[in-house]
Amino acid sequence: MPALHPGFTPTQRLFSLKQFDVLILGTGLAGQSLALRLADKLRIALVTKRHIEDTASAWAQGGIAAVIDPSDSVDSHYDDTLVAGSHLNDPAATRFVVEHGKSAIEWLRSQGVPFTPDDETAWGMHLTREGGHSHRRIVHVADATGAAVQETLTDRVRRHPNITILEQHVAVDLIVGHKLGKPSAGCLGAYLLDIKSGHITAFAASHTVLATGGAGKVYLYTTNPDTATGDGIAMAWRAGCRVANMEFIQFHPTCLYHPQAKSFLISEAVRGEGGLLKLPDGTRFMPAHDPRAELAPRDIVARAIDFEMKKRGIDSVFLDISHKPAEFLHEHFPNILARCAELGIDITKQSIPVVPAAHYTCGGVMIDLNSRTDLPGLYAIGETSCSGLHGANRLASNSLLECVVFSEAAAQDILKNPRAIATSLPAWDESRVSDADEEVVISHNWDELRRFMWDYVGIVRTTKRLQRAQHRIRLLEREINEYYTNFRIGNDLVELRNLVTTADLIVRSALRRKETRGLHFSRDYPETSAQAKPTILTNRRFPWGLKRWNS
Repeated sequence: MPALHPGFTPTQRLFSLKQFDVLILGTGLAGQSLALRLADKLRIALVTKRHIEDTASAWAQGGIAAVIDPSDSVDSHYDDTLVAGSHLNDPAATRFVVEHGKSAIEWLRSQGVPFTPDDETAWGMHLTREGGHSHRRIVHVADATGAAVQETLTDRVRRHPNITILEQHVAVDLIVGHKLGKPSAGCLGAYLLDIKSGHITAFAASHTVLATGGAGKVYLYTTNPDTATGDGIAMAWRAGCRVANMEFIQFHPTCLYHPQAKSFLISEAVRGEGGLLKLPDGTRFMPAHDPRAELAPRDIVARAIDFEMKKRGIDSVFLDISHKPAEFLHEHFPNILARCAELGIDITKQSIPVVPAAHYTCGGVMIDLNSRTDLPGLYAIGETSCSGLHGANRLASNSLLECVVFSEAAAQDILKNPRAIATSLPAWDESRVSDADEEVVISHNWDELRRFMWDYVGIVRTTKRLQRAQHRIRLLEREINEYYTNFRIGNDLVELRNLVTTADLIVRSALRRKETRGLHFSRDYPETSAQAKPTILTNRRFPWGLKRWNS
């Protein structure tokens, strides 16, 4: 919400102000978990750009990492997380999350999530293993954990009388006190666009929560849903919050390569259960890249695949688990088996063609252990946040765990710290804008952005490539800001504006890191520095910050 935008008019007041105790932007596991934890005591607005089920959480296949087996330990999970994250992880945040893993699973079970059982164990749940983990600690629901969790919580959310679900609504920007001449007021709510009607309304809330997910759609190829456009990160940055570690974009090593297989990933668990990566001639290649072979962390596997594809000029590599019994595959990977079968691939007999694709945003809006951002009244949870847990590379199945743990932390902090709800806010004024004359500009800019981000800011980077991307971003920013200022706002423009802001943060962060670490692989700086430091970007207009983070 730039100060000069015609929609922002502090002299006007909105008479039909919408008021809630908590405004949650995003309906994935993070947003729904928080809503359910608060709804018995507070009035909640739960906002989603499409339908409540359309989230990245629902697409998660593998599971949730937690120390359940007595032969496992919190220290082991902690160490595995630090190794995967190239020791850039925040130690306090990492230990906080892994220590709360078991209680997070217990909470989900209490909500009715039907984790795959194992009657031969005392804990009653089947545990699988994924890359980077030294133990079996992945609690799952077959190979569709996210969908099962989402379905369970969605049913409870829809039936709760204190939760108002706003589908087909997108946040245009946060409403913040320092833009109203009230610098101590913090975040007061957000402007929401009703996508169907085109109307923009101010929503006031004592607490606003960003649970909008990641930014995978900034890249041409991604495993993310179309809604992953960096909205929360971009809005928080414009509001004055710091962001951290945005250069660390995780590319999932194994996205199904098929012209009809849009954004379908092949779970990490396939390799965890014995899947082998092979070249077209059937030769394994991972042992030559890392002693852990197929069970190496995702960044190593993704770079290895990228290397082999470019070296040999091939379109994909192949993931083979056909040596396992068919009954085993039907039991453990029914959804992957079914989806591949629809495309003519019988995984009980054939290898699966796979390529890397943008998968997870490890950086984001900086938060503390209470999920608080730099701005009073504004929280961030899930992929849109940067708690410090993931460091330079997310360990498999730690993301859903982070959502549940930090939703509990946010709920406790919100309940302990009541704030007044604004009784009047500036109206959104469109009296000085007109309908767009050529909306093709938006689609062209969207396509250009995603293509040059893939080419220049992908798995392997150079300073020259990053500078080329930055130059293109500057040109796009000018075009988009002009369009935003002069024409009525629609969802496509909101998302494109946020994607360009997020792309800028990714490139800026990548240019600052003069080393190779984790997901950031630089040909110009191939060595890893002795000291691991986060990349923290501060919006120079707002000189505040969380004290526990070190720049």
